[in-house]
Amino acid sequence: MNGKEFQKRRRQLMRMVGAGGIVILPAAPVRTRSRDVEYRFRQDSDFYYLTGFAEPDAVAVLVPGRANGEYLLFCREKDPKRELWDGRRAGQEGAIENYDADDAFPIDDLDDILPGIMESCSRVYYTMGMYSEFDARIAEWVNTLRSQLSHGVHTPQEFIALDHLLHDMRLYKSRGEISAMRKAAKIAVEAHKRAMKITRPGLQEYEVEAEFRHEFRRNDAWASYSPIVGGGANACVLHYGDNNAVLKDGDLLLIDAGCEFNYYASDITRTFPVNGRFSPVQRAVYDIVFEAQQAAIARTVVGNHWNDPHDAAVKTITKGLKKLGLLQGTLHRLIKDGAYRQFFMHRTGHWIGMDVHDVGDYKVGGEWRMLESGMVTTIEPGIYINNNRKIPKQFRNIGIRIEDDVAITSKGPDVLSKGLPTDADDIEALMRSA
Repeated sequence: MNGKEFQKRRRQLMRMVGAGGIVILPAAPVRTRSRDVEYRFRQDSDFYYLTGFAEPDAVAVLVPGRANGEYLLFCREKDPKRELWDGRRAGQEGAIENYDADDAFPIDDLDDILPGIMESCSRVYYTMGMYSEFDARIAEWVNTLRSQLSHGVHTPQEFIALDHLLHDMRLYKSRGEISAMRKAAKIAVEAHKRAMKITRPGLQEYEVEAEFRHEFRRNDAWASYSPIVGGGANACVLHYGDNNAVLKDGDLLLIDAGCEFNYYASDITRTFPVNGRFSPVQRAVYDIVFEAQQAAIARTVVGNHWNDPHDAAVKTITKGLKKLGLLQGTLHRLIKDGAYRQFFMHRTGHWIGMDVHDVGDYKVGGEWRMLESGMVTTIEPGIYINNNRKIPKQFRNIGIRIEDDVAITSKGPDVLSKGLPTDADDIEALMRSA
């Protein structure tokens, strides 16, 4: 992401905060996996959104109108010995030269410097509850200032939830952000194609998962979430994660896998036959989900509300299940009673951006949010028919989901993950081409 993009975001946020406000945003901490082994560090999304700074042990501070600099960055000092073990650090000089901070201080000086800056502010913008240790430090600074009221020390009068402002900003993606998401989707599309081409009866689910890991890393991307690779009955487990079963002839394989590129995520799901050809029953169910996704995407346009695509998917799926004989009754009553939920139990999408399940309210003032240009959502209807004895045997253990990432634009829905087949005939053709 271009450095000017981060500058623009900081200026926009400071305009909303206004004079007298202070924004305090800590970086993500390093997480321990086990004993002295750490997880790969991934910066806090809000922090990175404003700074582009990818190191731990840092705090970003915005003080609109401050004469000595509005953007301050507290970070680790340069340390050749530690950098030998843990990698290079920007240091205070790098924070100014490479990350456009107006001023930078050692992170160890935070307790000595920041309370004095807070003293001149009347409003503190901060996200409580994300990092409990830092919450305690904020409280300690405020209590220290309050204890000095009799000496004329000023204390901030308001604490305002930073995420309310910042997450609404993040909901609307810029051209640069859409470009990064399109790249993340393109990488994931190629990984899904690899999976379709190598899948055959007898493979283990984890062997297919390995194709995704390989394709992601060879393109400088990481999995944006743990891939779901579920064959047969495992496809009916929405958050299946074992990925260790044998793929069987005649089963379907559901793969939900996306990647993160430059801090922006993709989220794609495809379902296809292990042996390369849908059975008539599988095809009948698949075509319902495919039609539901097309109907939902068609409703993902400026001026509709958030729930419109879901309503379109629900209507199509309910009608299809009724036609198959899996639901009985009038279409209106089946939808009103939620009868479809035994087969389609999740919503049709979610916001996506820096986080797979990205920030942003779905309702405003108690009403579904209107879709606007710059928003990006997934569209992912599904049908899951488990091994229930009340279900005709030929339908049991069929789990199907189709998911794409869709940007809302003034010209209509823009499917960022286009290029990966969704039509059943096209899927079979791709698998035959291997």
